[in-house]
Amino acid sequence: MEFSVSKSDLVRELGLTQGVVEKKTTIPILSNILVETDHDQIWLTATDLELGIRCACPARIKKEGAGTIPARRLLDYVRLLPDSDLQVKLAENQWASFVCGRSRTRIAGMSRESFPELPQMPEPLAEIPLSVLSQMIASTIFAISAEESRFTLNGALLILKENGLIMVATDGHRLALMEKHVDLPGLVGSYRALLPRKAMNEIQKLASDDASKKIEFSGNDNHLFFKIDKRLLLSRKLTGNFPDYERVLPKDHPHSVVMQREEFKAAIERVAQFADERSRAIRLQMLKDELKIHSSISETGESEDSILVDYSGPEVEIGFNALYLLDFLRSADQPEVALHFKDANSAGELRPHAGPAESVYRYVVMPMRI
Repeated sequence: MEFSVSKSDLVRELGLTQGVVEKKTTIPILSNILVETDHDQIWLTATDLELGIRCACPARIKKEGAGTIPARRLLDYVRLLPDSDLQVKLAENQWASFVCGRSRTRIAGMSRESFPELPQMPEPLAEIPLSVLSQMIASTIFAISAEESRFTLNGALLILKENGLIMVATDGHRLALMEKHVDLPGLVGSYRALLPRKAMNEIQKLASDDASKKIEFSGNDNHLFFKIDKRLLLSRKLTGNFPDYERVLPKDHPHSVVMQREEFKAAIERVAQFADERSRAIRLQMLKDELKIHSSISETGESEDSILVDYSGPEVEIGFNALYLLDFLRSADQPEVALHFKDANSAGELRPHAGPAESVYRYVVMPMRI
């Protein structure tokens, strides 16, 4: 195999594969990237057996072929080269030679024989705006459980319907739901699957390159597929049953208070400095036309902040994990947010206040006893 390729093009595509390449593996080939020639381009493929990515890079092919090269070492080296064309040659002994200007390097590769074959993408089920999917991920990914034993909660539930998309994530202490009303060309009926957190992170990376594009989405019994132009991301589905999230969503909230998001966030950030490091517990006290936020650690100090609000309901004090509230406040993009609540022992719900009609964003947080 022999070809020449632009250094900047190669670095861009190699960068997208790094989150998929297996770093600590007992299978050495999974630390490598598969390079294959194809007429006027090369294909780069990486997988950790749970996630796979395949992307193309324009190149001038002198000799067709394929082989694997250590992914991390390849990117680290190519990134340091001058902006010029890079000559690549893979010999029959699997050593790859690189020439760029006055730089010459050889890296030991491996035969492609033992590199896993990625499944083929079935016919697309729908086209999804990349910006929409990216926003939904950003609004829910922080609520995914970090406990590996709760594997059905190690990702988000993705639901495609004829009138839009729903994404839900929960860790048992909180639940984030975003619904987007968008047309999904090609979708017939509905589709639901559990999307792992790692795949969600990789979709975000693809969106950072150009969020104006559309994703061709598909799935089979075991995998989900996301195709953007010549880039294909595929992920194993999570198995198991996601909780019935509709039962968790509060049906009625007799009380609510509206706050400026940035003011509320800044007050919580200040008060949280004096919250218990393990529980991160703070108290929200709803008073007439005032919201008080308080925390204390008996040994080191206490803090209180207050915000003027339009509230005339009963006095209520609720304990919450400060980090849970901040996750929502940092992801919401409306200037005002509303806290809906019933009493000190019931879940609270945060929503953007007067958000766009085409989206619904709900964030339910369980209270804490303080």
